[in-house]
Amino acid sequence: MKTRHRKTLELIFSRPICGSIRWNDIEALFKALGAKIAEAEGSRICVRLFGDRRVFHRPHPTPDTDKGAVVSIKKWLEDNGVKP
Repeated sequence: MKTRHRKTLELIFSRPICGSIRWNDIEALFKALGAKIAEAEGSRICVRLFGDRRVFHRPHPTPDTDKGAVVSIKKWLEDNGVKP
């Protein structure tokens, strides 16, 4: 895993929850973990990872991921043994 991906992972697991993680960095982390990402309706994307499928909403107009999505992503990664 590249340093960039490790930093994103550390931000996801940081306390208090970070509300300024760029969505592009989270997508890059998913891809580094082996995810397949497909476009869905509107600004939604489908992420296939860990034998599971999750749908996320790309944030707009700002590129920052909201705290609720960060918590959801953190739990999903934690449940599948991914930790910083």
